[in-house]
Amino acid sequence: MTGMRILIVEDNPDILANLYGFLEPKGYAVDSARNGYGGLALASENNYDVIILDVMLPGLNGLELCQKLRTELSSATPVLMLTARDSLQDKVQGFDSGADDYLVKPFSLVELDVRLKALARRAGGQHAFSRVLRFGPLVFDPDQQQASRDGVRIMLTKTGYILLRCLMAAAPRIVPREALEQAVWGEDRPESDALRTHIHALRQAVDKPFASPLIHTIAGVGYKLAMPDAPG
Repeated sequence: MTGMRILIVEDNPDILANLYGFLEPKGYAVDSARNGYGGLALASENNYDVIILDVMLPGLNGLELCQKLRTELSSATPVLMLTARDSLQDKVQGFDSGADDYLVKPFSLVELDVRLKALARRAGGQHAFSRVLRFGPLVFDPDQQQASRDGVRIMLTKTGYILLRCLMAAAPRIVPREALEQAVWGEDRPESDALRTHIHALRQAVDKPFASPLIHTIAGVGYKLAMPDAPG
């Protein structure tokens, strides 16, 4: 099976480099994120044949991310968990979160390839049932790049759509500034406070025309979506 599209969510740069070096020459299309929020953003935007997911991730750990894939994104994409822990309890937690298979570090790249092919074959090429994100009056369809609030269409820039997707996928949890910057700029983050400017523009579109704000700043941490009657 060639041409598989794979998402890797792994914060260890050496492991990530090894996976890229092994998978890309086989003809696989590989995307990656270094934290859980970045992985959630990519998974909400794209269709993948398999997701390789490290359990120990900064921000949103692998178990939490897998649960969000299954519940909030209604994603049926096969998930292969990577972990340094080999206890039965750890494996049970992984499967309970929605994982399809489990590999313990250090692992054989050949075995990884065999398992990826088996997972993709088992899934039969079927992807998520629905990738439309919803939070209260907000609706966002990443495939169509269309957003609305209370049925009113919201027009955003490309960066605005990325930020909205991250906030909606994590809601009502806080998304750290670093995770939003990673989702927009990857490792090439600007030195200036460009994120604040983009959040301001997002607020102008999502909040200003309406009676109450949904986007909230958590000082020194990041941003989150919250309903008007929810505690700050």
